[in-house]
Amino acid sequence: MADDVKETQKSSVQVPAEVIAERREIVKHEKSLEKLGAFEIAFQMLKLAKNNEKQNIFLDAGRGNPNWIQTISRLAFARIVEFGVHESEQTMHQRDLAGYTQLMGISVRFHHFLSPEENEVDQFLLDALNYCEERFGFNSDSFVKELVDGAIGNDYPVPSRVLAHTETILNAYLASTLYHHVDGTKLALKTQVFPTEGGTAAIAYIFNSLKENKLIHRGDRVIINTPIFTPYLSIPQLNDYELQRINLNSREEDHWQLAPEAIGKLNDSSVKVLMLVNPSNPGAMALSSQSLDAIKAAVTKNPDLMIITDDVYGTFAEQFESVYAVVPNNTLLVYSYSKLFGATGWRIGVIAAHEDNVFDKLIAKLPDNQKAELNKRYGHIALHPENMKFIDRMVADSRSIGLYHTAGLSTPQQIMEVLFSLAHLLNESVDGADQDHYIAEAKSIVDTRYQLLNKGLGINGFNSPHNTEYYSLIDIYELARQYYGTEFANWLRDNFTQLDFLYKLSKRYGTVLMNGVGFGSKPGILRVSEANLPDEAYSMIASDIRGLMASYHTRWMKEVPHQA
Repeated sequence: MADDVKETQKSSVQVPAEVIAERREIVKHEKSLEKLGAFEIAFQMLKLAKNNEKQNIFLDAGRGNPNWIQTISRLAFARIVEFGVHESEQTMHQRDLAGYTQLMGISVRFHHFLSPEENEVDQFLLDALNYCEERFGFNSDSFVKELVDGAIGNDYPVPSRVLAHTETILNAYLASTLYHHVDGTKLALKTQVFPTEGGTAAIAYIFNSLKENKLIHRGDRVIINTPIFTPYLSIPQLNDYELQRINLNSREEDHWQLAPEAIGKLNDSSVKVLMLVNPSNPGAMALSSQSLDAIKAAVTKNPDLMIITDDVYGTFAEQFESVYAVVPNNTLLVYSYSKLFGATGWRIGVIAAHEDNVFDKLIAKLPDNQKAELNKRYGHIALHPENMKFIDRMVADSRSIGLYHTAGLSTPQQIMEVLFSLAHLLNESVDGADQDHYIAEAKSIVDTRYQLLNKGLGINGFNSPHNTEYYSLIDIYELARQYYGTEFANWLRDNFTQLDFLYKLSKRYGTVLMNGVGFGSKPGILRVSEANLPDEAYSMIASDIRGLMASYHTRWMKEVPHQA
């Protein structure tokens, strides 16, 4: 916000003292908020919104937590747990104490336990077993025991990185949902996965192991495709890493695709890492084939480029293609089940890496003294540490090496990933249709809300297969221009930041949005999540935004002289 004195001088109308006092209060509040991240600012706005002046219904469109869940997999998980308890009681049973499960014949006993003719959940489980036996050639007893022991959590994750059958299923899911223009089955066979506590844990593990394995050093250059999920902006600059961050600054007018001048930065061999969210957050746009081709071309010029792609929103775009599918040897793929399946509380995600990757090659090319240091580090857990792949080093680093024997995502979380994955694979295989009805329904939900918001604001949305519609970015200055003209828009930009708009929207109307600048967007941008509120809320949000804009306009008319 501009200085009060300067603003008063712009007008020939005397600004009331109470207005100046209010502005000073808001400026003081904004100054304190500027130190916070976008999510922390939204939390502060929540307090104001719950006791808003108009006593409106409190609407928080800040976070991307979906307000729907996928049911069949959760119910199937409960049935597996129930069977697992009965199985355990066969070897030991004293009141609420039971024993262990037995491998021999467990699949037959599971079939007897299921009642598919009476229960669609049991039919789903039976279909899943048949599907895995036919497609992957699983041994029935081994697979059922992995499901059962995993769900009841009666043992450590073994192998530590991922359960055996689980890895095959997760790879099939990733291939089906994230690779559409390559041979996904072939790529899946060469991909290794590491299930993690959501996508955020995956990113934390990756950066930690990049540092520990001498692949990044203080001062190294990392390119981030901005705007991007707020925490990803801060990670490179933490004291742990102190990397030099370069923003690619994708633009709305380019529909958040990579601009040619941005791609040129990737050709520089001094750039060590490219980090992106695809489809983007907050832009909600998947990379086009042209952007993907440009990244592929950049890798030919900068073959040691390490790429980290977070593809959590991939299933909301049509025919989505991951950067991993285009340049798998240079890319670590991060995926989370949280958004599609309404599972943010489960904290389940995965890191995927090609078996032949640049990370392993760069470790092999390290100076002898650094390789000796790493061999000493991992020699506590491996006879031949020099042969440890980077993905397995991440698993070890996640438990500070010494606790490697207890590493790995909890087995119940891994089984939940399996069930979500199988639900998709089974839906996709019904009648040979290349369509998952659940994904279609989730897309329909966000599309309805996206359209309602745009209609309420009186603006046109962007109709593109690359647009996930999971988020909307609203430029308050552009809205001001469309509603009331350029002169008013300039006055609003000169005198009020988007934080002022957010503050008033929360305090007066009870509506909370996110500060887009915190994601690396230009000033004036607000983010709306189309995931976490009822459909009708989005028309209300649009009405609140228009109402607040009208109040700014009324103020402008009073404070600024206008020609008759």
